[in-house]
Amino acid sequence: MNRLTTPWGEFGLTRFPEHPRETLRAWDSADEYLLRHLAGTEGPQAGPDSQAGADTGPSPGATDLSGAVVVVGDRWGALTTALAAQRRGSATTGPLVQITDSYLTQQATLANLRRGGAAADEVRLLSARDTPPERVDVLLIRVPRSLAQLEDQLHRLAPAVHPDTVVVGTGRVTEIHTSTLKLFDQILGPTTTSLAVRKARLIHTVPSPGRVRTPSPWPHSYALPDGLGTVSGRTVVNHAGIFCAERLDVGTRFLLHHLPRREGADHVLDLGCGNGVVGTAMALANPGARVTFIDESYSAVASAEATFRKNVDAGTEAAFLLGDVLSDVPAESVDLVLNNPPFHTHQSTTDATAWRMFSGSRAALRPGGELWVIGNRHLGYHTKLKRLFGNCEVVTSDPKFVILRSVKN
Repeated sequence: MNRLTTPWGEFGLTRFPEHPRETLRAWDSADEYLLRHLAGTEGPQAGPDSQAGADTGPSPGATDLSGAVVVVGDRWGALTTALAAQRRGSATTGPLVQITDSYLTQQATLANLRRGGAAADEVRLLSARDTPPERVDVLLIRVPRSLAQLEDQLHRLAPAVHPDTVVVGTGRVTEIHTSTLKLFDQILGPTTTSLAVRKARLIHTVPSPGRVRTPSPWPHSYALPDGLGTVSGRTVVNHAGIFCAERLDVGTRFLLHHLPRREGADHVLDLGCGNGVVGTAMALANPGARVTFIDESYSAVASAEATFRKNVDAGTEAAFLLGDVLSDVPAESVDLVLNNPPFHTHQSTTDATAWRMFSGSRAALRPGGELWVIGNRHLGYHTKLKRLFGNCEVVTSDPKFVILRSVKN
């Protein structure tokens, strides 16, 4: 566990799921920069005696946080945890709300809030698919990796913003581009950026009261190309922020060409389902199968369900689960797992998620059940699969991708 020092105290924070050997912090310099700015202890507004954690009363440059405060995209709950402490014992007239598309973020936030002494009702946790608050007095946005997700979030929140709303975004320098600022400007109002501090920037937007509010253009749909078996020409539905929401990625396309041929009442898992095209293809190829779609993204699960319902006969059995890998799937209840694991979390490249997906799949599979994995050849997933399953077969490969098959003995 690492400790974050803020103008309102020090907090022990972890990511989720918590791992004793975790080396990645639950915050970065962009989070710190925003918190110092809100407290008025950053830049020329900070007095000579300002010190992180010092009880010197609110700075003259501090942001009024007593109204309705909405935090969007808080990656592991660092911003929400610190702001909950700032508001504790203060006179407030509005709620503190966190909006995220990530189940893992919500779980990390809950754990960090409990660790910081927050009561259960101090923060409202909403997903990216929930209806946003009707009024926002302070809007804080941790810039997401996906420009589409930012576009969708700003459109959905714009009706709640009023002329006096304080709008501040934050992100690493590498995350904030001209296109990022253009979205803030087009949807909310005139936008500027701060100087870079420790490779992070702030975004400042002044809401325009006369700005015409338009609905979010998301979700998007597109038709799949021919040559993809049962899903050729089918339509997939994509909410903002999911992987390759604008077109079918080459890895999934390769997997669709080589899906296992199965018959009968199999229980099939589309693990890390994205828009659900892989699980939908299996359901169409084997009408007797029961398919479960799993992802930690609210938008991905919503996309998968929309794609499935659009293409499969009404009444066909399927389940759509939001969660931490396979933690909610009973042991030895699955016949086939199909998986295209991510190899990064936010800006950090890691195989931790893939390892948990593989080990969770082994626990969920019945004896004789199979895990099929597609990945970039250089990632070396075969080594992990051999260690877990005792076997790993190359189904097929091309210069970039490899499809691997492991059987639970």
